[in-house]
Amino acid sequence: MSKKVTIIGGHGNVSMRLAKLLGSSHSVTSIIRSSSQEQEIKDLSANPLVLSLEDDSVAEFSKAFKGQDVVYFSAGAGGKGGEERTKKVDYEGAVKIFDAIEAVEGPKPLLILVSAIDVRDPEKIPAHYNEEDIAVSERVRKAIPVYMKWKYEADKNLVKRTAFKWVILRPGGLTNEPGVGTASVGRTHLGKTISRDDVALALSLLLNREDAAGLAIDLVGGDTPIQEGLDAFIKKGETDFLG
Repeated sequence: MSKKVTIIGGHGNVSMRLAKLLGSSHSVTSIIRSSSQEQEIKDLSANPLVLSLEDDSVAEFSKAFKGQDVVYFSAGAGGKGGEERTKKVDYEGAVKIFDAIEAVEGPKPLLILVSAIDVRDPEKIPAHYNEEDIAVSERVRKAIPVYMKWKYEADKNLVKRTAFKWVILRPGGLTNEPGVGTASVGRTHLGKTISRDDVALALSLLLNREDAAGLAIDLVGGDTPIQEGLDAFIKKGETDFLG
């Protein structure tokens, strides 16, 4: 069944792959920050909409979300602009979207948020981590502490929301290698990367999975077909992920 979908951060690498996957069979609106990006979005069979996470209001986003079935949040500062901009986009921008969905009159869309693996309370080590995971986690937190901090704050804000349904996808390090359609899904280890193609595939497969609401799903390279991995993890329904 065709759905009405909005992608926040529509010009991002994962977002454009996602729009290409969904555009032929669903009504896709990609929210972008510049009119110069419109043609690229149209080429993906999606509809461009120029709105700024940093500058436009909750009310403007809420208006855009009315009547939508699913909203994907796949935006980020990408490490540009230091902590001020990272906070503005990755945390305050995310919270603006949460508030906008809550403000939608009538049925509210499902939110599928792209976060990152190992976003958690830094003082609590997940039970399934091994020594390699701990070492990887320490390296990443030293390399991109601001990013990890504000992603965590956004996720903490989201998990307290009850006015709409949400799912969090937490990919590992991203590559531009061709997708293989397989991954390790669920409570994973940290050492393996994942292609942007495969992240987009996982996001597309979550489109109709309201049974995944309330879950955070890790995704790194692996050998399990992504659909099969999602099915198994959703069936488990494990929700303790932020520490």
